[in-house]
Amino acid sequence: MAILEVSRLTKYFPVLGGVFLRRTGWVYAVDDVSFCVKKGETFGLVGESGCGKTTLGRCIMGLYDMTGGSVRVKDTSISKLTSGQKKELSSHLQMIFQDPYESLDPRQTVRQVLEEKYKIHGKNPGNLSKVIGELLENVGLSRDSLTKYPHEFSGGQRQRIGIARAVSMNPEIIICDEPVSALDVSVQSKILNLLLELQKTMGLTYVFISHDLSVVRHMADRIGVMYLGKIVEMADAKTIYHHARHPYTKALLSAIPLPDPGAKKQRIVLKGEVPSVENPPTGCSFHTRCPHADTICRQTEPALLPTQTDPGHVRACHFF
Repeated sequence: MAILEVSRLTKYFPVLGGVFLRRTGWVYAVDDVSFCVKKGETFGLVGESGCGKTTLGRCIMGLYDMTGGSVRVKDTSISKLTSGQKKELSSHLQMIFQDPYESLDPRQTVRQVLEEKYKIHGKNPGNLSKVIGELLENVGLSRDSLTKYPHEFSGGQRQRIGIARAVSMNPEIIICDEPVSALDVSVQSKILNLLLELQKTMGLTYVFISHDLSVVRHMADRIGVMYLGKIVEMADAKTIYHHARHPYTKALLSAIPLPDPGAKKQRIVLKGEVPSVENPPTGCSFHTRCPHADTICRQTEPALLPTQTDPGHVRACHFF
């Protein structure tokens, strides 16, 4: 049973120009994306910067209004909710943001940051000080941190505070938007292991957004690969890493560094630049950089279809 269903979601941003700032075009940030996530699962979204991953996450959260399509959380469509219902739903659907330096109010102490969630949702557990103290300890920080301000913490500690804020309402789904990309490599593994531990103890479901496939490999059960606002391949993590079919996925995988410095690996170098999201190419969106592109790729957009060997493995390619 899917706890989160995204169906044909699109998000277009208007491009304004001229003296009167009239609309001159559209930015096709997310274009006809569909997937579902089961309870307790981690669904990874990967792709280059600018492919629409973060915009998709913000649409799921309701931070951006969708241009089209739908998002259902536990059989409830978020686009049909009143403001009060959205507020109630938000306690079940939380987000961990990419930049731990920007996501916390520098004027608030850690206590105020965490208490704010309870005030917004009108929840008063009675022993609030004890609750938020235990919350901090669960993410690896001491209760002494409650009186400190964000600038007194390192990047990894700030992200732990952000995680504590996200899990404070006992949510069922958390959108993790590049949660470790702004952190040192030495800190990343600790934060990832914390997320895995919390998922196990709290029964959390993650949508894990990242451009780093080695990080997603550590976290995800299933993976969707995005390019220019579309999902071009989707399968379970093992299949993606060992039997990828789409040329773009193969190129991303070839860029993952090997832990053995003496090991050799064939690198697939993509030529050209990522096309503009204001004027995407006709046909397959990847054909301008694909080494296998043919006439049909430039004329006809491939559908996202299952492979012959695995119905759960879908890809949008005419040849693979």
